[in-house]
Amino acid sequence: MQMSDSKEIAAPPAEVYAALLNPEVLKACVPGAQEVSGSVEDGFEASVTQKVGPVKATFKGQVTLSDLIENEKLTITGEGKGGAAGFAKGGAVVSLTPSETGTLLSYEVEAKVGGKLAQLGSRIIDGFAKKMADQFFVNLQTYLAPADPPETAASDDVAGEDAPQAGKKGWFKKITGN
Repeated sequence: MQMSDSKEIAAPPAEVYAALLNPEVLKACVPGAQEVSGSVEDGFEASVTQKVGPVKATFKGQVTLSDLIENEKLTITGEGKGGAAGFAKGGAVVSLTPSETGTLLSYEVEAKVGGKLAQLGSRIIDGFAKKMADQFFVNLQTYLAPADPPETAASDDVAGEDAPQAGKKGWFKKITGN
């Protein structure tokens, strides 16, 4: 299976890049993620539960990052095993380009599945992969720039101007130390 697309993310490339390298952000954004641990240097281990057509399985696998060009590009390679459901392995090249509204994130994915998953047929697998990718980017956008209606922001501002800002600044400062 091959898939490519571009998504507009309302955050600067540095924030998007940092988010893609953070296991806590990945756990929050990958649909069905139960656990994501590890580091950029050593790779990540993940456990993801998903239902693809009639097949539901928990996939455990490894993800490695390579070809890292800070705030511009990275390559993600991974494979996971879902017991009797089969396996999935593949990779993605992710490019980040500054845009008027933040970052244009482009990706090209190539993946292979085996076992019961492969028996479902390419139409079901392709549709599922597209749905997963779309949900990941919705989750990433929400994580980076949570919607905060003006009336809620005003009523929550009880602590005053010196209180730490919630949302995107908090997690970014935490992982970068800035």
